[in-house]
Amino acid sequence: MTHIVGDACVRCKFTDCVEVCPVDCFHEGPNILVIDPEVCIDCGACIEMCPVEAIYLDEDLPKDQAEYVDINTLLSLKYPVITEAKDPHPESEKYREVKGKSHLIEN
Repeated sequence: MTHIVGDACVRCKFTDCVEVCPVDCFHEGPNILVIDPEVCIDCGACIEMCPVEAIYLDEDLPKDQAEYVDINTLLSLKYPVITEAKDPHPESEKYREVKGKSHLIEN
């Protein structure tokens, strides 16, 4: 099992989670964070740190966000590792409550 960053992270990209990760499994894209499933050890420390509740254990991922399993896997190969907190995405407040944002992910 692994953890998955879901829809709520898109254009929010709060980074509180990365500093508690003991294995540096987070990768940063222009407007989302993703988790490398090969590195994640399922400790769960990141879940409570996410202010928008975007991180799920893979088996708890809502069915309407199933595409995020592949999104995390593929983009973790492309995006660089992030280990320190940064400012959230500049549009985080505007997009905090928006649903269905996968089409907004920038590669």
